[in-house]
Amino acid sequence: MADAVSGALAATRMPARRITRFPSPAQVSQAAAEAFIRIAGDAVAKRGRFTVVLSGGSTPRRLYETLAATPYSDQVVWGKVEFFWGDERAVPPDHPDSNYRMAHEALLGRIDIADTQVHRMPAERKDREDAAWDYQVEIARVFGVDPNGEPPRLDLVLLGMGADGHTASLFPYTEGIKEETRWVVSNYAPKLDSYRLTLTPPILVRTAHVIFLVVGGDKAKTLAQVLEGPIDSNRLPAQLIKPEEGELTWLIDEPAASALSG
Repeated sequence: MADAVSGALAATRMPARRITRFPSPAQVSQAAAEAFIRIAGDAVAKRGRFTVVLSGGSTPRRLYETLAATPYSDQVVWGKVEFFWGDERAVPPDHPDSNYRMAHEALLGRIDIADTQVHRMPAERKDREDAAWDYQVEIARVFGVDPNGEPPRLDLVLLGMGADGHTASLFPYTEGIKEETRWVVSNYAPKLDSYRLTLTPPILVRTAHVIFLVVGGDKAKTLAQVLEGPIDSNRLPAQLIKPEEGELTWLIDEPAASALSG
């Protein structure tokens, strides 16, 4: 990952996680694109396909635009990729706030893939609990496992972190962060007065690779608390996402890293 900005970053290795700093958001996206390509290539070589969970937000958008452009787009066997989402707002897929729409505009609509490879969260449905369960069933169908059993092992989950410490749509002090069995739930965020569909800790921690993308000085204080402070996952849900047997990587820019001790 660091090849893209040789000599322009500092990396700190800690047990079960890697934190890498970059001078700019563009370099964060470039490093993430290289990680995406590497993980996708390994997954296709070993299992014949690559399963990835996409995130919303401006930082992932830069990543998707990078992946859609040459030379990166030529380095992924797109026909072997299954796309999922970590969370979605309760809006139609063509709504400006839709995470699906953003990913489609930045990446999916610019590469050669079949509709069957894209597994969109149906968060606009009125029955949110049904929608969450149906998405769990869809994940199980793709992996060929029982939706009532243990969650499958995804190859890569891309996540962001909000200034309040939330990730996906697991917001502080909400029911979703307490979930122990369901892979997908409808989670109410009081601060936003809205419901969202979100993946939950049980499936996120089984992932082979989790990559957090965090940029901006507005997140610096919270990031320092998440990475260096005491564990308080009710207040800082991002602390929950620690792969049981996988890799955890934080790609951050210097403003976001400015409150870290090292």
